[in-house]
Amino acid sequence: MPSVGARLKEITRRLADAGVPSPEADAVALMAHTFKWEPGDVRTAAARDDHWPLDPLDHDLLEARVARRVSREPLQHITGKAFFRNIDLQVGAGVFVPRPETEIVAQAAIDAARAATPGKDGKVRVTDLCAGSGAIGLSIADEVPNAEVSMVEASEGALVYLRINARGMRADVRERTRTLLGDAKRCLHLFEGCADVVVSNPPYIPPDGVPRDVEVREYDPPEALYGMGEDGLDLPRAIIDEAARLLRVGGTLIMEHAENQGAALRAHCERSEFWDGGRTEQDLTGRDRMLIVTRVGV
Repeated sequence: MPSVGARLKEITRRLADAGVPSPEADAVALMAHTFKWEPGDVRTAAARDDHWPLDPLDHDLLEARVARRVSREPLQHITGKAFFRNIDLQVGAGVFVPRPETEIVAQAAIDAARAATPGKDGKVRVTDLCAGSGAIGLSIADEVPNAEVSMVEASEGALVYLRINARGMRADVRERTRTLLGDAKRCLHLFEGCADVVVSNPPYIPPDGVPRDVEVREYDPPEALYGMGEDGLDLPRAIIDEAARLLRVGGTLIMEHAENQGAALRAHCERSEFWDGGRTEQDLTGRDRMLIVTRVGV
């Protein structure tokens, strides 16, 4: 039986040959998931070239998982987990797998929630539209102790994961979150009060912008990807209009978009009397990533 180090090299090679973008990291993750180890334990055992720790059935399980990743099934679907900021999320078929670039969008929403003036009850109200797995909304609730976060999701399949992830948070976070099945374009009826912050990572890919990555193209749900309209912005524009109804005067909207969509979304806001100060912010790679705009009175 090959050593841990030899097996890691072999799996890494197979993943690289299949075009997996991060073959060694994924090989470590698959082995750690099967061993029930931490990734650092796998790397240490590989460096020492330890003997193989598994029985034959576990060898078969690891091989099955490697084969799934070779076919470009997302690593997160195989392990059942996605890591986002400080939280672990359960994900799988039917829900969008959160991306690292969205973490900066969550940070902008966290900053806006921290800067908002609390209500008489001491709470800041945040609404996450197109919440998916809950990555953004749950991160806000986790990192802003006085934030009450409502998360709206239209897909029943994604809502299953959203509710599982919300229930998996610590007690004080669970008490300040709620999950709602609803259309982000028409959800005002779900709320009694105005939000201080609205955040959204909506579908925004245009119909001719089919993703090149197999993991996205074949496994992320289409309704979480394509924003409708020639430029992919029909849904984002409608959500901006709905956010104007959801937000209090002085509240903030943060919306993720593709790097070439910032000007179009700013222009949409500029045509409305409800928005002011729209700007485009970049992600950590320097690409335009989000719209930030303030709700004003009329």
